[in-house]
Amino acid sequence: MIHHNGPVNCIYTNRQLAIGDYAVEHFVPYAFVSHDLLWNLIPADKSFNSSKCDKLPSMAHHFDPYCDLQLLGLSTILTHSHNKNTEKLLQDYLTFIPDLADFGNLNPQVLKARFKDNVGPLITIAGNNGFEFMKN
Repeated sequence: MIHHNGPVNCIYTNRQLAIGDYAVEHFVPYAFVSHDLLWNLIPADKSFNSSKCDKLPSMAHHFDPYCDLQLLGLSTILTHSHNKNTEKLLQDYLTFIPDLADFGNLNPQVLKARFKDNVGPLITIAGNNGFEFMKN
């Protein structure tokens, strides 16, 4: 994504991230979801990622920037990746966007709502199971 679109900002620190200068962050903690599906991975500031550990992000503060990065990444895969790994990458998103073939025609607000409908309950359940929220 950074290779094709240029640097992006960390959704937590707003620090600009470039190729080789970021950590791969699980938006919903790995300790809760136990997977590395792309819809849950974003680039983040390395030092922040170390301190976040298994804390939950605030949906109010972090969801929109997270979702914007996800949609940019998905668009990048669909636009620039034309090899045998593309289909595997896209499979990670099928639970959110089963009509992925129409991605370019889908309203961004509809896509955002689909992410929120899937990620929001996970954050709530994790919080109810004792995962702490990050301090803003």
